Amino acid sequence: MTMTGQFLAQLDPEALRTRHALEQVPEGRADWKPHEKSMPLGRLAGLLAGMPSWFEFIVRDGSLELSPPAGANPAPPTPRTRAELVRALDEAVAKARAALAGTTEDHLMQPWRLTVQGKTVSEAPRHIVIRDTFMHLAHHRGQLTVYLRLCGVTVPAIYGPSADDARFA
Repeated sequence: MTMTGQFLAQLDPEALRTRHALEQVPEGRADWKPHEKSMPLGRLAGLLAGMPSWFEFIVRDGSLELSPPAGANPAPPTPRTRAELVRALDEAVAKARAALAGTTEDHLMQPWRLTVQGKTVSEAPRHIVIRDTFMHLAHHRGQLTVYLRLCGVTVPAIYGPSADDARFA
């Protein structure tokens, strides 16, 4: 199987697991956070919903600047409801699927850079960055499930049953 085939095969199950978590996000608690140093719930959920779209710019662009000049890269609006979160996830997954389906193995072997104020802080072949982005997605999804537990809402099955959901995801 090609790298693109592997990534596409991984995308849908990961999207479904993410959907299960986003469907449980309590509405009206976007500013809640478990600790003063933690990310607010709404920001975390919005980040998670949009992360699959990162595959699009990893495939399309040669780098990402994390500190662009003010106003150069306005942040998208943060989804506020479960329906908006799921819609944002669906849109992000569609972008990811199109980008992955439209690339080549040779292109995925090309370097991709992450820069901060013009300085390269990370550089790796695109296929490694995509792999790491899947892991980053799983990390934030796990973080969200902890938030869900602390908010007293159902924690869905992700890779296996949870205390609240006996399904084997």
